[in-house]
Amino acid sequence: MSDTIYELCKKYTDLTEQEIVSIQGMSAVLQPIANLEDADVFVDCPCRDSSNAIVVAEAKPDGVPSSYKKTVVGLLAKPDYEPAVARSLSLGVATKQMKAITQENTHVIQSVEPIKNGSRVIGVLIREKRVDEKRPTSERLHFSEEGYERIANVLSHMSADSRWLTECIDEALILVDKNGIVTYRNTLARNLYKKLGYMHDPLGANFEYFRLIPPPADKEEYGNFSSVETMVGKYYLDVKRVAMSSPDVDYAVIIRDITWKKENEKQLVLKSVAIKEMHHRVKNNLQTIASLLRLQARRTDNEETRRVLAESMNRILSIATTHELLAKSGVDEVNLSEVIYTIKNSTQRYFAKPGFAVTVKYEGENLMVDSDVATAVALIITELLQNSLKYAYDEQDEGQVLITLIPGDINSTLKVADDGRGFDVENTSQSLGMSIVTSLVKDKLRGNLNIESGPEGTTVTFDFNNKTIDIASVT
Repeated sequence: MSDTIYELCKKYTDLTEQEIVSIQGMSAVLQPIANLEDADVFVDCPCRDSSNAIVVAEAKPDGVPSSYKKTVVGLLAKPDYEPAVARSLSLGVATKQMKAITQENTHVIQSVEPIKNGSRVIGVLIREKRVDEKRPTSERLHFSEEGYERIANVLSHMSADSRWLTECIDEALILVDKNGIVTYRNTLARNLYKKLGYMHDPLGANFEYFRLIPPPADKEEYGNFSSVETMVGKYYLDVKRVAMSSPDVDYAVIIRDITWKKENEKQLVLKSVAIKEMHHRVKNNLQTIASLLRLQARRTDNEETRRVLAESMNRILSIATTHELLAKSGVDEVNLSEVIYTIKNSTQRYFAKPGFAVTVKYEGENLMVDSDVATAVALIITELLQNSLKYAYDEQDEGQVLITLIPGDINSTLKVADDGRGFDVENTSQSLGMSIVTSLVKDKLRGNLNIESGPEGTTVTFDFNNKTIDIASVT
């Protein structure tokens, strides 16, 4: 590979002999990086007489398929196809997560780091992953997220000429020799120790003076790899120690600032508590309103008034059911199956009278939805169940109502089917309950409603978006 790099650089670039040697020295570390990142890795150098770049070295990952069937060494990288490469070569800055098209017409995501000789950009290190890969891509190299063998493999292949690579990683890196002296640290390590309050640069000093965690009583406890999370002042740090087999390096220390992660975790806990409290209070308030309606119903002798108040009470309690489940979860999502199952049981108990043997069954898989969807579906199921149990079995005391949930990735379907006497869909005026159902399905859930009825029963089917935006209110 070194000979190829030399020939291409001489033919296409104006790099000096020393700069070509530096590029050649990087070839040994490309394969470990490709395996570490599960990505195709390249080195491009700027062409002498154009804005193009020439690919002088490459490495394909061992663990995942490459985006390339053929070698691209010796091919030109044109700005129109690889804007990230052109930007980094021109400006001398890193370019993260930009789309590009390979020489084989494959869409990839590129991350590009400049390779410099002083202030002069002599090339770029490129990492490419397929756009269609489901696994997330990272903006920078993250040693601390990898296992011992991968980290040690990359570090062991790094020579003095390829220490530029350590400026591309998103962690502080320190190399310690057999005498405990810090022989190398990257810029992030120097800045981290300054942020932690250390007055001196760790480079050239005994690492014991810069140790962030106490050493074990027995050094054998270290082994080849150790990882500890610690807090220094107000900062949370993930500190890893990696044993090295190099004659010049005893071990490497990789430090990652995870303060932001810990703060986010705290915020999530606080948010969860706040959400639980909010839904708990809403549930209590709704139950209080339902209790007032129940008292009002008991004080009237008018059966129609009692019926209207009872229906309103059931609607309110169906919403309260959703908030009760949300209060338990602590997030703004709830299992829709739990909501439906709870409403099914409470509605069935409300209509439980001597001789009334209509059963309600539920079939469906789990589906997590947000509170808006859950509340709307709860109201719809309540109305449909009440209609079936009140009107479908006037002339019979036995039967079955089946609620079916069919989850989908984006849209899902709910079906409420009874085996009652049915009704004339076209010539029956719409009740308040069905008006509520129609409005909720159309305006709140952005779905479609279908009603089929005949002598063998009634089936109401509606679909809905699993995630919805409240752009219309039901009045």
